Amino acid sequence: MGWFTRLKEGISTATKSKKEAPDGLWFKCPDCSATSTNMKLKENFYKCPSCNYHTRISSDQYFDILFDGKYETLFDDLRSYDFLEFTDLQPYAKRLDEAMKSSSKDDSITVAIGRINKKPLVVAAMDFSFIGGSMGSVMGEKISRAIDVALEDRAALMVISKSGGARMMESAFSLMQMAKTSAKLTLMAKNGLPYFSFLTDPTTGGVTASFAMLGDINFSEPKALIGFAGPRVVKETIKRDLPEGFQRSEFLFDNGFLDFIVDRQDLKETLGNLLDMFDLGEA
Repeated sequence: MGWFTRLKEGISTATKSKKEAPDGLWFKCPDCSATSTNMKLKENFYKCPSCNYHTRISSDQYFDILFDGKYETLFDDLRSYDFLEFTDLQPYAKRLDEAMKSSSKDDSITVAIGRINKKPLVVAAMDFSFIGGSMGSVMGEKISRAIDVALEDRAALMVISKSGGARMMESAFSLMQMAKTSAKLTLMAKNGLPYFSFLTDPTTGGVTASFAMLGDINFSEPKALIGFAGPRVVKETIKRDLPEGFQRSEFLFDNGFLDFIVDRQDLKETLGNLLDMFDLGEA
């Protein structure tokens, strides 16, 4: 009998006795289909170790990457409210409850203040897991208050955009945030304080059409989708094929819409250099 001769045909282990791999152990890249452990993914700044694909990460993960140790989140008491009693396939109030439970967030943006290389920085970072990072009245108010904190502390402001655009369930109240945030940002310029706009995948709709493109420095992660309407909508509207890489960050950089593109592992160093360039001093 050979060393590897099967003694019995079929599967001898009962299904109920099989050991499953722990949930969340493995990551499969949506870009190149390579697999790696989630631990390795985290050590690589949540980028695919094989092709450098930048996965979508939460506001908390950006804060951990950026800040020197401790940071403080602000305005956590602000939550969206269904003041229009809007209903489509389900009530907006129910969508909000489900989003809060699934994302563990109170809304689609979180504001924090901390230090990078001992210099103060206010960061407003979006969470795509909360109704697609959509812009509602709370997002506009949090960005507005973040600007107030930056002005008071003489700190730079950074907004990390990751959004599908305006939140339709809030109707015109959502669209009003475009004008509100854009007008409020003029105070940063008047007081000589820098505003950094960091665009990640995806940044679209009303967010792109307002504060996301108003930075003193506009920059992005590699291969991020950035635009107003998505490429499918544009193609169906103009009835023409689109250029290769259309609306990706590299395309926007080549056409003058971005100042530069930065790999996530270099993000903190890049922000430190920008803060040194503007010379705001230490907190």
